[in-house]
Amino acid sequence: MNDIIAEIDRAAAAAESRAASAASGADVEAIRIDYLGRNGLFPALSRRMGEIPAEQRKATGAAFNGGRMKIQAAIDAALERLSAGSAEKDAIDLTLPGRRSAAGRIHPISRMADECAEVFRRMGFVAVDGPEIEDIYHNFDALNTPMDHPSRDPQDTFYFPDGRILRSQTSPVQIRVMETHTPPVRIVAPGRVFRRDTPDATHGMNFHQIEGLYVDKNVSMADLKSVLQRFACEMFGPDVKIRLRPHFFPFTEPSVEYDFSCVVCGGKGCNVCKNSGWIEIAGAGMVDPAVFKAVGYDPEVWSGFAFGLGIERLAMLKHRIPDLRLLYENDIRFLKQF
Repeated sequence: MNDIIAEIDRAAAAAESRAASAASGADVEAIRIDYLGRNGLFPALSRRMGEIPAEQRKATGAAFNGGRMKIQAAIDAALERLSAGSAEKDAIDLTLPGRRSAAGRIHPISRMADECAEVFRRMGFVAVDGPEIEDIYHNFDALNTPMDHPSRDPQDTFYFPDGRILRSQTSPVQIRVMETHTPPVRIVAPGRVFRRDTPDATHGMNFHQIEGLYVDKNVSMADLKSVLQRFACEMFGPDVKIRLRPHFFPFTEPSVEYDFSCVVCGGKGCNVCKNSGWIEIAGAGMVDPAVFKAVGYDPEVWSGFAFGLGIERLAMLKHRIPDLRLLYENDIRFLKQF
């Protein structure tokens, strides 16, 4: 046996060993390049065939071809092994349960608005909507707001150069509905409103309200109180109580602010209710006759009440959220809780 035959045998054995342990296609390609590639071992051995004595060339040529075939067979086997393993890894097992895709969640403000509207729907109210960019007439004038009222000041309300404004309340929706509908009217108007408040734990420059309006014959404060009491029980449980306190709003007379008994301590007193046992919610009252005259209703025939609630405030109470700004930061860790 000459040196070339011995080298061929060693190379074939080494290539078979490397192919058997190859872990990737790149490993197999490296074997092919080292032994069969243009600058590999076997092309180099082929160029040395002229050095072999004539009587040894036949045996050397047979060894050369046999070595090439062994290496190629080892490469093919390695590729087939890796291909089979990859196919098995990528195969779909139809017996396994499906993978659940991540589903989004309704934002807590939207969820609370929907819950409020649903409660009022069960009491016969219809949810309506209106424009967020309003004119001064619907936002102030038709609601009997005096010209010197602080809410008209640019420090409180966002004005556009053309005199229109970002609505500071959803009450303009009530005016628009009354302008186009004859009584009886029973609506709620959820939506976004805008005011020039300094953002803090309980205030923001934009927030959400849901306002209600009921107009019919012989409507009284007792009807208003019963609606608010029913809403409080639906939202926070049957033990919640409400109280009405005298107040002033330009568009209602008489006007009241109403409180819910503290949903945290049950009215016993805690830091949430400042130890009073009550939590201020919003304002309400009987619709002022001047508002009825502005929309063409006869105040001698029709009467009604209106009320408003802050949706963020209700969400904060229901979910024990300490800071209003958490609802607007879009922190996924916070939103995943709802």
